[in-house]
Amino acid sequence: MSYFSSDRCKMFYTDTAENNPASPNKPAVLFVNGWAISSRYWQPLIEKLSPDYRCVTYDQSGTGKTVIEQDHKPSFTIEGFADEAAALIEHLGLNKERNLHIIGHSMGGMVATELSLRFSDSLLSSTILACGIFEENAFTSAGLMFLGGLIDFSMNFRNFFQAEPLKSLFIKRAATAEIGKEYGNIIVEDFTTSDKEATNAVGHFSIDREVLRTYTKHVIEIASPVLCCVGMKDHTIPPEGTVTLYHTRKQKATSPTRLVQFMNLGHLPMLEDTARFAEQLTKHFEFANDFHKNSSHETAGNGVIQIV
Repeated sequence: MSYFSSDRCKMFYTDTAENNPASPNKPAVLFVNGWAISSRYWQPLIEKLSPDYRCVTYDQSGTGKTVIEQDHKPSFTIEGFADEAAALIEHLGLNKERNLHIIGHSMGGMVATELSLRFSDSLLSSTILACGIFEENAFTSAGLMFLGGLIDFSMNFRNFFQAEPLKSLFIKRAATAEIGKEYGNIIVEDFTTSDKEATNAVGHFSIDREVLRTYTKHVIEIASPVLCCVGMKDHTIPPEGTVTLYHTRKQKATSPTRLVQFMNLGHLPMLEDTARFAEQLTKHFEFANDFHKNSSHETAGNGVIQIV
């Protein structure tokens, strides 16, 4: 566990290479967090992956242990969050040729997409988890307006989620399956203690039409294999968006796309079913490695897997 200072923040991060001398020589995996949550929720997954991969997590500006410098107000945008992650990637030397897997969860999927384009020569694969795209119609517009109102309500009354029964309701909205008391407490604690300005800004730009249009365009441009992953009982973000993302990339992208649907999980598959989520990630990583070794770059990796 360490800190890295940039012109944006004093960033808290973890790197399994610090405790494992062999880890720097392994392919790296960078985890990009979702909205209003610190990097702690990746720990069970890291325990599964770390024997074979160098795993790096970090707290974004406004969350966890990362400190926003008092004399500097960072930009709470996709580009701003990508800037701070990019600085960490370069600081740790993760930008070696074909060495990096990037996983983005929820809002982090947008940041992961931006990073995947910036570090295209380093990228082995991308994983977009619970961060979909949606057709622009009246129904979608109404849904985005509702989400915006829900964000405002949640931010104004978020301290109430620290007590029952709202605490349990908050956790159940995020996770359909059991995630245990420790991680339930982490989810609530992170949300209720995150920087209010940052959390509010992130919540709103995540549903901004122009931001979503740019995300849709950029996610198609990722030239390495992409895994779209979603819990089909997600009550936080409609899972249909991730399915749409898969079909859009399948039709338009030049690199393979796979879709894994966890039929009975919610917004947090990495906690709800860590073992099977890790298994699918490992298969994706192995496929991506083979893809880059194959000069023909065939897209035979397109496909859908449903896990009950």
